[in-house]
Amino acid sequence: MDDVRKPLPAQIAEKAGSAVDTPPARGKLRAFATLFLVFALLGGSAGFVWLQNRGIESTDDAYIDAHISQVAAQIAGRVIAVPVQDNQVVAAGDELLRIDPRDAQVKLDQALAQQAQAAAQRDQTRATLNVREADLAQAAANVRVAQADLVQAQQDYGRYRAINPRAITRQLLDSSTATLRGAEAKLEANRQSAAGMRAQLVAMAAQVKASEAALQSADADVANARLQLSYTHILAPAPGRVTRRTVEVGNYVNPGQALLSIVQPGMWVTANFKETQLGQIRPGQKAKIHVDAFPDANLDGHVESLQAGTGSVFSALPAENATGNYVKIVQRLPVKIVFDGDAAQRLPLAPGMSVAPRVDVR
Repeated sequence: MDDVRKPLPAQIAEKAGSAVDTPPARGKLRAFATLFLVFALLGGSAGFVWLQNRGIESTDDAYIDAHISQVAAQIAGRVIAVPVQDNQVVAAGDELLRIDPRDAQVKLDQALAQQAQAAAQRDQTRATLNVREADLAQAAANVRVAQADLVQAQQDYGRYRAINPRAITRQLLDSSTATLRGAEAKLEANRQSAAGMRAQLVAMAAQVKASEAALQSADADVANARLQLSYTHILAPAPGRVTRRTVEVGNYVNPGQALLSIVQPGMWVTANFKETQLGQIRPGQKAKIHVDAFPDANLDGHVESLQAGTGSVFSALPAENATGNYVKIVQRLPVKIVFDGDAAQRLPLAPGMSVAPRVDVR
């Protein structure tokens, strides 16, 4: 009835005012609802992430590691052959490189000649020693003969001295005396000769030992020359893949010069966990390993060991914490994680690849 009494313009204005006031209230309600929904989703996501990561320690400071053999030259020489290429798979004992062997062969020939000379000298001194032993035996026999002659002369002289001087001639007595003195002198001479032979025998035995030592030295020189000659053929110390080949045919190499590397099979993960994460990490715990290069591959593994020292301890310039200007920094300790199964072997993994391991510490 009131609407009927009001003029038509007033009715239109009232309806227009009520229509203008309604939409802002509904907009605020929708904004509050949207904000609540966003917070609810964020809270749910955070709770889900917390539940998923509860009892898990992870780090992105990790990489693939492996045993890498550095192959270097052991003698100087010019390279005449390099039968391997980068990334080639080799077995232990395969030839990697050849150095010109002529210099080493000449030294071996010289050593063999000196060895033959030393062997001949040894044989000669041994033969001379045998002669000296025979001479000494002869001198000893002469001493025994002289002793027998002396005994005979002493007996004859004793008999002549016991007989009445008037029963024998003076000449016979003088002859027996002379025979006795001659037997004594002969015995003494033979003894001196035997002593000289014995001294010569000792000297010759020393010469034999010296010649044997010289032969042993020559044998060592031959062995060393053969070893140097063998160094002209550089062989693979272990199976693996050839990497970082820095030598070509015609290069002159020196002892200790790095020529190439061999990456051995059997890789693992070195994960540098913060020291605040190590409280519950133990050897044997399971781990999931995500390799950045292969995002679809999640590999299984387990913790094998923890390094006995942080990375900074073994650095070239370890931290000097006792200098007075000490700033505490959270340290990292390398943890070795090995792969389980053969899934990792089917992937072309390489040392240095980035990984993200997750260790289950529950």
